[in-house]
Amino acid sequence: EPPSLDPTTNAAAVIDLLLHHNLYENLVQVTPGGELHGQLAAAWEVSEDGRVYTFHLREGVLFHDGAPCDAEAVRESFLRLLDPATGVPHPEYFQDIVAIETPERLTVRFLLAEPDPAFLPTLALGDAVVTPARGDLALRPIGTGPFRLADWQPGQRLVLARNPDYYLAGVPQLERVEFRFIPDPAAQLAALQAGDVDLVVDLAPELAATLAGTPGVQLISGPMNLVQILAVNTARAPFSDLRVRQAVSYAVDRDEIIEFVSFGFGTPIGSHIPPGTPYYADMTWLYPHDPDRARELLADAGYPDGFSTTLTLPENYPFHVRTGEVIAAQLARVGIQARIRLVDWPTWLERVYAQADYELTVVGHPWKLDPAPMLTGYGPERPDYYFRRGWQSQELDRLLSLGAALADEGARRAIYTVCQYLIAREAVNVFIQDPHRILAAREGIEGLSVYPLYLLDLSRVSAD
Repeated sequence: EPPSLDPTTNAAAVIDLLLHHNLYENLVQVTPGGELHGQLAAAWEVSEDGRVYTFHLREGVLFHDGAPCDAEAVRESFLRLLDPATGVPHPEYFQDIVAIETPERLTVRFLLAEPDPAFLPTLALGDAVVTPARGDLALRPIGTGPFRLADWQPGQRLVLARNPDYYLAGVPQLERVEFRFIPDPAAQLAALQAGDVDLVVDLAPELAATLAGTPGVQLISGPMNLVQILAVNTARAPFSDLRVRQAVSYAVDRDEIIEFVSFGFGTPIGSHIPPGTPYYADMTWLYPHDPDRARELLADAGYPDGFSTTLTLPENYPFHVRTGEVIAAQLARVGIQARIRLVDWPTWLERVYAQADYELTVVGHPWKLDPAPMLTGYGPERPDYYFRRGWQSQELDRLLSLGAALADEGARRAIYTVCQYLIAREAVNVFIQDPHRILAAREGIEGLSVYPLYLLDLSRVSAD
């Protein structure tokens, strides 16, 4: 369940899942195949030096409150994101914007301090949706999308209604969408089988295995492009010691996690970029599962009998909780006793993400369509990021800055391969898997797709 309805000021991925592409839209958006296309922008040009992006907006686009979404509205929307008082989770995404111009009513121009090949993909993220600069979007969201907010009862349901003023003919096909928040996976399945719901989003993999071949039910699945990690607080002993982080890496068995938590619906990863992208470099070979080597490293670090720690898990994500439980058992085999502490999502965001008040945690990082924004947490822009406050690498800083500025695709891939190696070698985090998204829908629901971003696009979904 979302803690807020504003994806620009809250890092909860579930907000994007429910509202991105449905209620909120971007200048450009991504297709299920990963290509970018114009959404609010009908066309755009990029200057030869890569510093000026000019967007030509569609005619007749309105916000849900009836206000026009023109060049000035887009400008005000991004000025809101640039304002430190707004409190966006990733200000570094927009730090190169030095000016936003509106030479014509439907033309908006972004001037950048430096060439940024990731700028266009960044504009397709939930962080960059175009909104009015006024109002409380957390409670009363206003966008330009095919659906608008009809009702939100926290703890129960979120209802979207068809936008009658939507600018694309025949979209959406559904008159109403009701999201129900059912935390228990077995109850989700029972609701689907009873006909109480038409679709279960992110079905538990153990239940998907039982549904295969069931008449009247269809399964849609594919890589989530999510990097699931065991995040390590490198600012706290003993995890400030590389040997301890390496021992944890050797202790974790990815294959066992995928077998018992994902039921085979997952792909092992060794870096902070998902394997379904062109930039992924397989680094799983650096730390294969080796409990004996883990014990040796712990002894070298001064912990021959192991030590105790706390594994903080977000209770609203059963998948991460189950992963954490398996990891705790794996760590115990090498002498690390990990006490599990379950917290609600607002507490996780405040204590773990904002304050770095934790030792170990399990969470997922969605793909950002480009390695530059995906890896900012390891670079010079975010020394305060929750998993690297006690670690830094000047070599990595230099390479990340270079990769973010280069336009040559081959050179970027080479640079980001080295970046992934440095991050993996230093065991900044333990990289676990890219889980597969599993949608279970009743027969007659058409138009569902798995996207490379964490979202559920219902704009072209139909139901008989």
